[in-house]
Amino acid sequence: MEQLNTITEFLETTGARLRFFDMGRRITKIPRDRFLQFERNDIPYPYPLQQQAWFALMFQDKGNQQEPLIWFLRLPLDEQGKLLQAARDDFMHRLIERIGEKMQEDKEGDQLETALQDNPYSFKPKEDRMAAFHARISKLLKSPPSKYFEHAQRYFAGELGWDQWSFIGYQGIADSAARVDDTKSESTIASAIGSMPVQPLIALCHCLENETTSLKTTQALLNRAQHELQQATPDPSVLAALIRGCAQSTSGNLQRELIQTLLAAPSGNHIEILTALSGRAWEQLLDEPVRMLFLERLAENSAGQEAFNLCMADLLYIPGMREPVLASVRDPKRSEKLSIAIGALFQNVTG
Repeated sequence: MEQLNTITEFLETTGARLRFFDMGRRITKIPRDRFLQFERNDIPYPYPLQQQAWFALMFQDKGNQQEPLIWFLRLPLDEQGKLLQAARDDFMHRLIERIGEKMQEDKEGDQLETALQDNPYSFKPKEDRMAAFHARISKLLKSPPSKYFEHAQRYFAGELGWDQWSFIGYQGIADSAARVDDTKSESTIASAIGSMPVQPLIALCHCLENETTSLKTTQALLNRAQHELQQATPDPSVLAALIRGCAQSTSGNLQRELIQTLLAAPSGNHIEILTALSGRAWEQLLDEPVRMLFLERLAENSAGQEAFNLCMADLLYIPGMREPVLASVRDPKRSEKLSIAIGALFQNVTG
């Protein structure tokens, strides 16, 4: 009998259909074959965060007769972003051991439900993350949205009064964002972005980061960013949220305009804005002018050298980002301030 060395292959012996989603940077579906390549150490994890792979594993019987079972797991990565095999093997050992115990105790079929009890590799997402994930899954499974959806839609349509945001359930906001590809929902949300108070706007943007947003929605986010910059004291939390809201925009040009506008602004060196870009919309940093502007602002960020070091370490860990970033770091046209920050970074690394 062939030895099963991966979580994917082991769980597929149950006859379940598996789906994988990144839960670290954005809630993004990971194709089964790509995840299997990661498990076999053929490729690094595509969306590493804090040198770990944070993901959801959803499995469902192939007849789709039962509610899917979902595990939230985090596995450590090596210096190349690949899976630490010892950790994967330890997880598998614990899993098989726990299932064996449950088979002794429970009726057949219940073992997987409690297989992660006391497992050090499992985690519980924050409530806002869980709401966005539930919204994504309900849409994927063609299930109806939550009971909060209609109320949220009425709020976004301006029917309830913009000051009534505290009565909107976060799950309703997440459900609305997950359905932004619907023309009616998209139009409603895009029209609301310019009028919403700060708190619901930030919540909406944090949900939109997981979705593909259209030119219309991105334009609304850009307009709101320009309006915020005109205030006496622009709110960095709002500006950071607007970057996150357009993280997966279909309009790269508008997204780039929004990012460059914010980076060039006096408040563009705020660490919350910079980490929103590197953590949620890092693909835009493949563009050389955006990357150089980002690095220059990061060198003078509001939280100092340690924040520069942490942000750079995180960025260099993302597959495909290391070479472009290092090329910019070596650019002889970089400013003296950036040169000093880079020198301090390397000194910290080498001790």
